[in-house]
Amino acid sequence: MKKQWYTGLLWLWFLTFSIILAGCSSSSTNTQPEASSPSPQSNATNESSTKQGTEDNLLQEPLAATDLSKLPDRAKQRNDAIIVTLTNPSGAFTPYFTQVGYDGNVNSVLYTPLVRVDTNGLPVTGLAEKWEVSEDKLTYTFHLREGLKYSDGSPMTTEDVKFTWTLLHDPAYDGINSIVETNIKGGQAYKEGKADSIEGIRVIDERTISVTLEETNATALTVLGGQILSKAYYGKDYKFGNLDYIKNLHANPITNGPYKLEKFIPGQEIRFVANEHYVFGKPKTEYFIYKTTEGDTWQFIETGEVDYGSFSATTDNIEKLKNLGFLNLVPSTASNYGYNQFNLEKDHLKDKRVRQALTYGLDRQLIYVDSRQGAATIANIPSSPILWSYTEEDINPYPYDPEKAKQLLDEAGWTIGAEGIRQKDGKKLQINYLGSKSPNTDIFIAVAKENYKEIGVDFIPEQFPDFNTLVTKVDSGDYDMASFSTTIISDPSQGVSRFIKGETKGYDNPRIDELYAQGLAISNVDERKEIYHEMFKILNDELPIMFTNYTKSVIAINGRIDGFELNPLAGIAYSLPDWELQ
Repeated sequence: MKKQWYTGLLWLWFLTFSIILAGCSSSSTNTQPEASSPSPQSNATNESSTKQGTEDNLLQEPLAATDLSKLPDRAKQRNDAIIVTLTNPSGAFTPYFTQVGYDGNVNSVLYTPLVRVDTNGLPVTGLAEKWEVSEDKLTYTFHLREGLKYSDGSPMTTEDVKFTWTLLHDPAYDGINSIVETNIKGGQAYKEGKADSIEGIRVIDERTISVTLEETNATALTVLGGQILSKAYYGKDYKFGNLDYIKNLHANPITNGPYKLEKFIPGQEIRFVANEHYVFGKPKTEYFIYKTTEGDTWQFIETGEVDYGSFSATTDNIEKLKNLGFLNLVPSTASNYGYNQFNLEKDHLKDKRVRQALTYGLDRQLIYVDSRQGAATIANIPSSPILWSYTEEDINPYPYDPEKAKQLLDEAGWTIGAEGIRQKDGKKLQINYLGSKSPNTDIFIAVAKENYKEIGVDFIPEQFPDFNTLVTKVDSGDYDMASFSTTIISDPSQGVSRFIKGETKGYDNPRIDELYAQGLAISNVDERKEIYHEMFKILNDELPIMFTNYTKSVIAINGRIDGFELNPLAGIAYSLPDWELQ
């Protein structure tokens, strides 16, 4: 698994029917196509300030099933299994070694992390019952719960934690690796073969382990508190510099989560059975199944073949789901954001007035909200409205305002020329746009053509059916603007990391670099919030990218199921052990 900044399959599972934070540790700055299917995770209580236009008519609060007598027979007859649809995974069911993102859905059912996150992205206990952080914020001490066991009945101890952290520093590991990026003391020396162990990792006893970092990192607690591998199983054949043997263990994982893997039939299903050794108690439903056959989600829900699905939160979809009567409905907003990437290496886009004009001059409300029947909200900062860092205070909403756009272009020296297209120094103001082939992109292009023509911009679109081809074109630099969306953001640092130290070509603001470091150097949420709000105001003004939208969905779940709790950042695995068929 190679590290890459543009990700197609690896993180696409965040946009599928059951969203789960996978064990594959990753940077959330990764890019994916501008989503046409929304992420089914949200915290509906944070959305009130972003509702506009057609959104007023949408589902705002959870809605209980109104008539369970309409439940299809096949759903009525299930008494010991709950079924959820999932795109077919590869079968690499080892955390940190996933081959496609859908493997992460499976891993999250099989493994529970040391530290979980609540609905606001804040840390809560998992397999670790508590932790301490030193005064200098460099040393983290984790205390494991008593009686932890793996699915084979073997004990889980801090030696397993040490093994997992060490394994990910092996030079043969080339996955996306946030644990290495926490900069554990002595980690680099081990990776380079200069040390036999990692200096900063210290096992105190079977249930207590500490780790010391080289520098402060506010995300370290949840990153280091990820999923843990059994040393006895995954480490028995470990040799420094060789991790190929782990591939042979993917299909038969030894786990510590609520369920054990019973069978995987590619293209059909993944069947799990309740783990009797689970530290929080055996799950209330004996079997959990991911249905991996191709098919229409509407049909699967209507016929009762599955118990859970996610749909774009259009008024049509919501009305249709309500009319079925046997589904509980939960509104949801994605913890990511869509954006149009500017090529800041192009002279005309180096001027922030041009970027601001292109934002004022585009009817984002029509493109992203009204045309999608309210299944999105407008984004103006690099943080989702469901995160604790979100704010609208002192944030410019950039409403559609062609006259303001014209004024800014006049100030930037772009004057109307032949055929109404602005020019400067003998060059036309031209925007070569790249996007994926989708109905949403078709709408964007149609509206953008008219909008930009009105303000004197020559808009030239190009669509790509293959995401990798689009990325290749972007990487070549032969474009002005391209549509993408981020992956799931669980901490505000992930939403702004693309803007530091030249990560976005052509953008370099030392103040953003300084604030980013400050945001990671402290752990107090209120203090961090102030720092990120300052960053948001700067980025909202300078617009190194054009922020576009937050997608919205509605989760539909069999009305017989009790115990479901929506967690925008941890997905169904967060409450899955409590799901129970009534």
